[in-house]
Amino acid sequence: GELTAELNMRAVMLAQDARDASAKDRPVYIAGSVSNYGLLAGAEPGWADSWYFARRTETSDVQAKANLREQAEALAEAGVDLILAEPTGSTTQRRWVIEACVATAGSAPSGANHQPWFFACVNSAEKKREIRQAAEAEEREFYSGRAGEDWLDALAPIGTDADKPYMEIAPWLICIFAQRRGGVQAGETRKNYYINESVGIATGMLMTACHQAGLATLVHTPNPMKFLNRICDRPETEKPFLILVAGYPADDAMVPKHALVKKPLDQIMRVF
Repeated sequence: GELTAELNMRAVMLAQDARDASAKDRPVYIAGSVSNYGLLAGAEPGWADSWYFARRTETSDVQAKANLREQAEALAEAGVDLILAEPTGSTTQRRWVIEACVATAGSAPSGANHQPWFFACVNSAEKKREIRQAAEAEEREFYSGRAGEDWLDALAPIGTDADKPYMEIAPWLICIFAQRRGGVQAGETRKNYYINESVGIATGMLMTACHQAGLATLVHTPNPMKFLNRICDRPETEKPFLILVAGYPADDAMVPKHALVKKPLDQIMRVF
């Protein structure tokens, strides 16, 4: 309400004053956090009976989402530089993060605005195992000769192989499909245009949204990926585009040094 907005405004002003007074020679960013702490919504079965939630106020998922949005809007209006979502143990509320990221991807520009994409978000342990087993079967073929020596030599510095245990460890596998036919309205079967370009842009926006939400992502592209149509119950007219693995990175997660080598700006940009 108005009191919450006023308190946020004052808190941010105090933080800005403190930053301006003590950090004149370096950049300092002000962050605000949103959370449903104190509200019982989207909790795991049995949590409502635990002492931890005994004094929490029960509310609906719809109201919980509205609370988060209200908090975020108040912080943005107050002038924070960053908005952070506090971690939650609730599977339902974790799903909200993925839904928000996919919604961002769904706002991407596309050929004729046909939006030729579909995102199958897999959280089920059983389905993740099924996807991993099918993907590893294709990867074993890939690494045992299908790829060719040049391709395998190019991959060697990254250290990849046919084993993909992260596909079961990560909480989410987002299987992205490109639709050959569709349209703006549900049920349309018109020809889609610039499909790969459109889905590629949406995928980039999805990855950026995940990163902004504090998640790590990994792109996986087993070839072929037709098994995804069966596992995710998608029609044959949709072509699997890639699998985006998403979740918090492990404490001991490491990035290959080769992956950190990026071309400098003067090699990828020219101004005319």
